[in-house]
Amino acid sequence: MLPYCADPDTLSGLTWLSCYLTTGKHMAFYLSFLTVMALLLVTAPTALLFGFGGAVAARSRIPPLRWLGLAYTSIVRGVPDIAFFLFFVIALDQAFEWVRHKVKCPDWTEAVRQGNDFVVCAAAKLPLSTAPQWMHEIYGFALAVLTFAIVFGAFAANVLSGAMRAVPRAQTETAEAYGMSRRQVFRRVTVPQMWVYALPGLSNLWMLLVKSTPLLFLLGVEDIVYWARELGGSKTARFSDYPHGDWRMWYFLALLVFYLLLTRVSEIILDRLMARLTHGQATVGADTRERAA
Repeated sequence: MLPYCADPDTLSGLTWLSCYLTTGKHMAFYLSFLTVMALLLVTAPTALLFGFGGAVAARSRIPPLRWLGLAYTSIVRGVPDIAFFLFFVIALDQAFEWVRHKVKCPDWTEAVRQGNDFVVCAAAKLPLSTAPQWMHEIYGFALAVLTFAIVFGAFAANVLSGAMRAVPRAQTETAEAYGMSRRQVFRRVTVPQMWVYALPGLSNLWMLLVKSTPLLFLLGVEDIVYWARELGGSKTARFSDYPHGDWRMWYFLALLVFYLLLTRVSEIILDRLMARLTHGQATVGADTRERAA
C-alpha cells in the first residue's frame, strides 16, 4: 500500500483510486492472472501427454489396452465439463487420502464412510492440517491441473488419433519397404508427420482450454473470476475501508479484455506455428499459404 493511504477517509479522486487499486486484495487479484497463466502453461503439455497416451492406446493391437483408450476418450468426452470437475476433484482427493489412510493408519478400525462424511486419520489428510496455507493452495492447484488435463486430454486423444490416420499410407508403406519395424515407422514417420494434421484441432482445444479457466472458481481456486466477484460487489463503510457501489461490470469487463488479448496472442502464435509446420508439406493449408504468397 502507498504511504499516503493510511487514512482512506481523507482521500478523493485519483488518489483514492490509486490506494484502492493497491490494497492487499487487489494484489491477490493481480496475482490470480498469473495463476490462470500457470494453469494454461502446465495443463496444455500435460493434457497433450494424456491425449497422446489415449490415442496410442486406442490404436493398440492389444484388446484390453485398446478398450481402455476408447473408454477413456468416450467417457470423458461424454460427460459435461462442470459435472466432471465437481465430481472428479472430490473423488480424486478422497482416493489419495484413502490410499494414505491404508498405508499410514493400518490399525484404524472405524469405517472410512460414516454416513455422508469421509473420515480418515489425521496423518492421511492431504495436505496436513498443520501444513502452511501455501501448501493447501498448491495442492488445490495441482488437483485442478490434473482434472483439466484429464478432460482436455480425452479431446486431444481424439484429435491425435485422427491425425495419425491422416498420415499418407504411402509414407508408412515406404518406410516398411525399407525394413523398418512397426514401432520404428510409428516413431520416425507417423509421429513427426501427424502434427501438421493435428494442429488445427489442437488449436481449437487450446482456445477451449483458455475459455474454461473460469471453472477454477468451481474447484475452490481463488482465480480471477473469484476476485472479480469479490472485489466488484457492493461495499459499505461498515465492511470496507474503500466503500463503493456494485462495480462487478467493470471488473468483468477487465476479464473480457484480458481473455480477448490472450486469444489474439494465441491466434498469432498458432498461425506462425502452422505456417512453419506446413512449409513444404502437401496439405491444403500449405497450398493456401503458397497461393496467398
